[in-house]
Amino acid sequence: MTGGPVAPATQHTRDRLAGYVADYNATFETGHSVKDGRGFYAYYKELGKRMKMRDRKGFVAAQGIDVLLVVNMFLTGFDAKTVNTLYVDKRLRWHGLIQAFSRTNRILDARKSQGNVVCFRNLKPQVDEAIALFSNAQARDVVLVAPYDEQVDRFNEAVVRLLEIVPKPDDVDRLASEDDILVFVRAFRDLMRIRNVVVTFAEFEPNDLTMTEQRFEDYKSKYLDIHDRACDATDDDARSSIVGEVDFELELIRRDNINVAYILALLAEANAQDASPADREARRSAVLNLLDSEPGLRSKRELIEQFIASYLPATGDAATVTDAFGTYWAERQAADVVAISVEEGLKPERLEALLSAYRFSGTRPLRDDIISAALKPPGILDRRTLADRVFRRMLDHLETFEDAIGEI
Repeated sequence: MTGGPVAPATQHTRDRLAGYVADYNATFETGHSVKDGRGFYAYYKELGKRMKMRDRKGFVAAQGIDVLLVVNMFLTGFDAKTVNTLYVDKRLRWHGLIQAFSRTNRILDARKSQGNVVCFRNLKPQVDEAIALFSNAQARDVVLVAPYDEQVDRFNEAVVRLLEIVPKPDDVDRLASEDDILVFVRAFRDLMRIRNVVVTFAEFEPNDLTMTEQRFEDYKSKYLDIHDRACDATDDDARSSIVGEVDFELELIRRDNINVAYILALLAEANAQDASPADREARRSAVLNLLDSEPGLRSKRELIEQFIASYLPATGDAATVTDAFGTYWAERQAADVVAISVEEGLKPERLEALLSAYRFSGTRPLRDDIISAALKPPGILDRRTLADRVFRRMLDHLETFEDAIGEI
């Protein structure tokens, strides 16, 4: 048979690879080639970069890659911490299996304590063999996460322990001593750790857990209240506080999809013309509760409350609410820069420049650069104190006005 395209099954692997690279070039407007080793290496290097972009702040989804099909390369020697799941349809053994599985097992703070590996072949004997070889024969229970049913049992047992300490969320407010508060913090933190593992299973069902999502959120709000009080304590109080020394592991309860844009969408629903007064009030109350339960939004609560009370349009669709909020947010952000400048004795335009440089590089400004922004140069002994204080206020400003904003 002659004519027509070459069937993929009979096509040379180099030709198939050239077709894949051509698709890549068309998608990302690049000009890579597989005609020689140097051209292929440039494609390979850029492909890896697009996978790793997810680790970076300001990641643009359209410039990244969601799924990467791999034959050999990238199974070893590749590190992207946000890679969460590896799908395996290949006979892997020994060090190749361990290294391939490790591609998805990079720890990403407290939120990602393990990776997911989905096997389309029975690799259990090879997995047990590799673990025994490269660790020890008893390491299997340490390396592999316990099955779903066991994780659910662990969570429900942790719920029982928590309820023995504080049967209801409001009981947290009545804990009298720091020792009692510390017991609650550790119990709830353990609960969060287990829950963080449970929800990664494909078979996860909320009804399998004895604590509802809403009750978990109620306890989480109390947990965050304790964290905020510990952070707001004076230096003397902090030094004498055992709670202030605890790592609250807030990464366990950060959810990237709950941001200001999401809040505005809820407010738009509450503002709809066909919503009854009771429905509007209930939805606004739900928004305020959500602001309390999300770590990334708590610093914004006062500002968003003020917007709801004084600036939220009486009615309007999502675009109307977003436009009104955008104007309000820009005014408050500019006002905060002025307030910091006045209180710290800085030139507003120089503070803006410092903020802009930090947004771009993520690198702490040099002490001399901060000092040069002062209206009146501080004394030698005060230079470090001023620089540290201004940088902390810069971070607070960016956390309040730019982190967890979303597309608005």
